[in-house]
This record gives sequence, C-alpha cells and structure tokens, in this order.
Amino acid sequence: MDTEAPHTQRGHSSPVEGDERPRFAFSRAGRTADGRTVGGRPLTWRRAGVLGVICTVFLLLFSNFVVQPFLIPSRSMEPTLQVGDRVLVNKLAYRFGEQPRRGDVVVFDGTGSFVRERPDGNPVAAVLHGAASALGLAEPSDTDFVKRVVGVGGDDVVCCDAAGRVAVNGVPLEEPYLHPGDAPSTVPFRIVVPIGTLWVMGDHRSQSRDSRDHLGEPGGGMVPVENVIGRADWIGWPLSRWDDVGGGHG
Repeated sequence: MDTEAPHTQRGHSSPVEGDERPRFAFSRAGRTADGRTVGGRPLTWRRAGVLGVICTVFLLLFSNFVVQPFLIPSRSMEPTLQVGDRVLVNKLAYRFGEQPRRGDVVVFDGTGSFVRERPDGNPVAAVLHGAASALGLAEPSDTDFVKRVVGVGGDDVVCCDAAGRVAVNGVPLEEPYLHPGDAPSTVPFRIVVPIGTLWVMGDHRSQSRDSRDHLGEPGGGMVPVENVIGRADWIGWPLSRWDDVGGGHG
C-alpha cells in the first residue's frame, strides 16, 4: 500500500513550509502581483517634474549661499585655471570675519572697478542666464571676474624690483603660478592699496586685464572687499583636473 501523502496543490502565493519569503512578489514598477502599489503612489511625469523643480531650487539656493560652480571663460588665469574649467567658489570663506589674503584666487563683481556699470539687457534673459551660470552651465556675467589677490588693504605693491619681480611691502614675491614665459608685469606701477580693497592680477599676465589696466580710472583698479563673491577653492570639472586651486604667498 502506498503510504506517501497525496501531493497538495499550492498557489504561487502559498508559502512552502519553512519558507520565510514574503507572500507578495514585487514587480519593477513597485506593484504587488495583485496590482497594488507599494510605498505610495507610482511615479508620474507630473511628480517627476515637481521633484525636478525642487532639486533645481535646492541647487540654486546652495549655489547662492554656500558653493557656486564658476565656468572659466578666458585664459587670464592659466596655467592655474584653464578655459572650460568649473571651479567651486566657496561663498562662506569670508562670511564670518575672515578677509581675503594675498595669494587667494577670488571671484568678484567688477561693477565700479573693472566695469563702470552693469550693461542693460532683457531682464528675463538675464535671470535665465544668471540661473544657468549659477549652476556652472553657462559663462558668468560680464561683470564677474576671477583673479589672484596680490595686495590687500595697506600694502605697498611695486613692479618691478631690480630683478623684475613684484614686491609687496619691500618683499619680492615668489610666483610659481605664473604662466611660463610671462614676466611678472610689463606695466610698471607702484600703488598703496586702500583699506577695504584688493589689488588683483591674473596668473597669465600677458593675457589678463586686471588691476593694472584700470589704474587711471575711478577706483584705480582696486576691488572693494565687499564685492568679493567667494574664494575659488577647487577645480570640480573636468574630473581629470579635479584638484584644489591653492594659493597664499604671505
């Protein structure tokens, strides 16, 4: 006599004895086998759009107050920064009492120093361009510049000494960041930097329009510290150039 118990038919949802797997199988769409959704409503185009807007607003706020990508548009800071680099500008660097130091690479609004006034234009286009540039997707505003701080308030900056170097307060500067083949400056100058302002220059001196080019204009090429947007601390893109910008020479 056959003593084996008859085989019991089981549905797909009936667990085998000792099988601790969940009763419901989930599909890729986040639904159970019987069609119910899991973890809330399914993702729709409308919800994806709202999520995209929230992410964009968050990035814009983060860029406006903490760290902003800045697209390098010219050769004025070579070899430190190259055309197309996205540098990450630390907007908290000078927000809590710290002041720009010699050697810092800073991004600043040149209105009133490098540019007499903001150019007129389509306000809607300006807003859209500002948002794109804040995310590092477009070139910065025509009034935004990136340069290296050479002199701070009270400094006596001279070019050039007997060896052809820039000297600050009588001390010649070692400038390893200069573009190969460039002289520290082909324009002789001697200035005392007013308190609350900066004397700035590009690393590619022969390709840089900087404080030297505005000596005879109102403000004398000095950049007010209050116009500094932040300090360029890192190269964020392209990934092959990921590095800290560096700076500081006393």
